[in-house]
This record gives sequence, C-alpha cells and structure tokens, in this order.
Amino acid sequence: MSADTITVRDLRRLWKPHKERLGEHQPDHPTAVRFHRACSWLAEAEVQQMNAEQQGDLVLIQQWTALNALYGRWNEEQGEPVSDRQSLKLFLETILTLDSAHHLVTVLEDNRGLVLAIVENAYLNGYFWDEPNEESRVRLAKSKFKAQSWYVEKRWLLLTELLLERIYLLRCQVVHGASTFGSKLNRKALGHCTLMMSHLLPAVLRVWIDHGADVDWGPMCYPPQEQKNAAVPVRRPR
Repeated sequence: MSADTITVRDLRRLWKPHKERLGEHQPDHPTAVRFHRACSWLAEAEVQQMNAEQQGDLVLIQQWTALNALYGRWNEEQGEPVSDRQSLKLFLETILTLDSAHHLVTVLEDNRGLVLAIVENAYLNGYFWDEPNEESRVRLAKSKFKAQSWYVEKRWLLLTELLLERIYLLRCQVVHGASTFGSKLNRKALGHCTLMMSHLLPAVLRVWIDHGADVDWGPMCYPPQEQKNAAVPVRRPR
C-alpha cells in the first residue's frame, strides 16, 4: 500500500494494534493521542480536498494542524509550546532516522517537480517578503539550486526542512489573516502546497506506525484532562 493511495481509515486500521497495546499501559497514552489528533484533522482535509480549488485554505490549515499534532512539544520550564522551527526540526530528524522503508524519501523523489516548484515560488520565500528586489531574486535562484543539489547528495533532512519552511509561510499567511479567504492570488501556491502535504502526511504517519509507537516524542501540548464531576456553584440573585 503506497503513501499516495493510503487513506486515514487505512492508517487507523494499521495503528490499531499499537493503540490497544499502549492503552493497556496508560489510558490516553501521549503517542496514541498525537496519532488520534493528527488523523482527526487529516480526515477532514481528505473530505475538503475533493473540492480543493474552493476549500484550499481550509485544507492547508487542517493538514498543517495534523502535522503539528505530531511534532508539537511542550516546554515544561517555560510553560509554553516549543517554537515550531525547533520542534519540527527535532521531529523530522527522528522520522527520517526511523524511516527504514524510505516512505518519506520516496515521496520526495516521486514528487521532485512539485517540490522544486514550491521551493522556487517567490511568494513562499521569506527573502522575497523581507525586501522584494533583485538581490532577493538572486537568493531565490540559489534556493532552487540548493534544493537540486540536495537531491543529488541525498540530503533529505535539509530538503524536507526547506520544503516545509515554504509551506509553513503560506500556512502562517492564512492563519494570521495575511491572506483573503479564497484569494485568486495564491491559488496556484495553495494547490501545490496542499497537494504536497497530501503526499507527505500519510508517509510520515506510516513511519509513525511502523517505528514510532515506542518513541519518546517529547512532552505533549495540552494533553486530555479527566472531566471532573465537581458541582458548579450557583450564583444567587442579589
């Protein structure tokens, strides 16, 4: 079963033995909760993607939230989530180390044209927005050349980080109100990013299923809390 054809239903079925085993040791096991959260968002993205041209903004939010459910870490000293850049880097390093079946690498190789199209898109590059001038265009050209070199050198971590950095910029634009819903200006970039995420996420989850059940993924952000049956105080009218 390839990453391109696998569905959330398939992923949940493959994960079920791990879920049951982990649940015997600890109800709401953090690794199982992460997987459950990720699949809940990815399932919605699957539905919306059938109408991706109109719902692309929502699809990207749902896809990134699914990924964030897997990589997010809690900083126990500061009492807040670890930065996205730091936690995502740690996550990708672990995933690529565990990926003995090369699920993620296969996706990158099979979608090389799509990857390079995302990398070279000026509007997905922070350099362009820092100062849109000739110098930033030169740096953009270097980014594409760098990505092509990493394919040859098989530097998959650097390539995946660069790719997700580009997608993350668009995600931030959408989430933080720096983009109009349904905007015609970003349809092409949005289509490329959601398509790439639809390939990447199942591959990442396959690695999680095959090798990640017993990995320490770091403190989870906002774990489920038991519902307390405490009585709610009633305010009396004065």
